Amino acid sequence: MIVVIIPALNEEEVIGDVVRSIPMLADRIIVVDNGSSDRTAERAVEAGAIIVGQPIRGYGRACRAGMNAAIAAGADIIVFIDGDGSDCPEFLGALVTPIVQGEYDFVMGSRVRGKREPGSLTLQQIVAGRLAGWMLQVCYGVKFTDMSPFRAIRRSVLETISLREETYGWNLEMQMMVARAKLRILEIPVNHRRRQGGVSKVSGTVRGTLIAAIRIVLTFLRVAFSTESSRQKWLGGKSVY
Repeated sequence: MIVVIIPALNEEEVIGDVVRSIPMLADRIIVVDNGSSDRTAERAVEAGAIIVGQPIRGYGRACRAGMNAAIAAGADIIVFIDGDGSDCPEFLGALVTPIVQGEYDFVMGSRVRGKREPGSLTLQQIVAGRLAGWMLQVCYGVKFTDMSPFRAIRRSVLETISLREETYGWNLEMQMMVARAKLRILEIPVNHRRRQGGVSKVSGTVRGTLIAAIRIVLTFLRVAFSTESSRQKWLGGKSVY
């Protein structure tokens, strides 16, 4: 079973379109309402999604709530995608097929390597993704070019790695944990658009950008200097890019 997780906060303008754009390849779509003050949940249900509530705000908290719901539903592959319409769901098949075929455990879509609509990524986002990729290569020998939210992971892997981050460092933490566990990792190019409505909670404000940057740095330092993930028993193959 393939389950798509969409964390959302005040995305009533676009969440219905995002849900309806998910290819039929997905068996279930879960929208995590992360304390919205608008009709995000109502619009998502109208479009055919299942709603999971996580009233305590935090990107990582929302993703974890969706992850737990997907695992409880019996998901084999869990896909994460943003709820603002910037990710391109037509790449869903390209993300999950390598996992379905048993070749990889974690597949991430790189916005940097794909075709980007002008203005869809800020310079700060591009630089942050490149810097994080460089740091992961130095630490673990695994190369990433982005910290894209659009990713697919095998459920059995997600149950094993210990993800603790509750806010903006969730994506980086996941990448670091799968890299340290030496899992089979694949990064593919995916296209990216400007958000289709609403206001960005991160790049839309200087404060949001600064807070996200701090959380990402703290997440990197915590994981890089911990030994928890090094004790995991997973065996993987070479990463391919």
